[in-house]
Amino acid sequence: MEPDERIPVDPKTSAEAPPAKESQASTPSEQRAIVRYLDRPDMAETFADSLTGLRFDGQTLRIEFGVTRMDSVQANAPITGRRYPACRLVLPPAAAVELINKMQQIATALRQAGVVKPSSEQARVPGQPNGDLS
Repeated sequence: MEPDERIPVDPKTSAEAPPAKESQASTPSEQRAIVRYLDRPDMAETFADSLTGLRFDGQTLRIEFGVTRMDSVQANAPITGRRYPACRLVLPPAAAVELINKMQQIATALRQAGVVKPSSEQARVPGQPNGDLS
């Protein structure tokens, strides 16, 4: 995907910083890096069909995704399968917040499209509108 084809990013939650204004004198501590996105088409993709772990230790958010493999079906036997770890993703707090914000945007879009309907438990959360995951 070319950089121009990406989904727009909110500068408040993005790692990309807007270019510094030339007219303003800024100290080195106030300057922000301009980071460009460069795609790697050769990068491997990982398939996962489940979330097997989610932990925040105060420094990093650790997410473990899993993949389920079903065993051969045997007559007169229960259907069994195994779940294997597929990927472990570790994010610093700033990236975790960015992920949460993006997932909330996706959840809102899915709700508006009628793909996801709010559950009765979500609708009963005090202080939040019905079905709001934020």
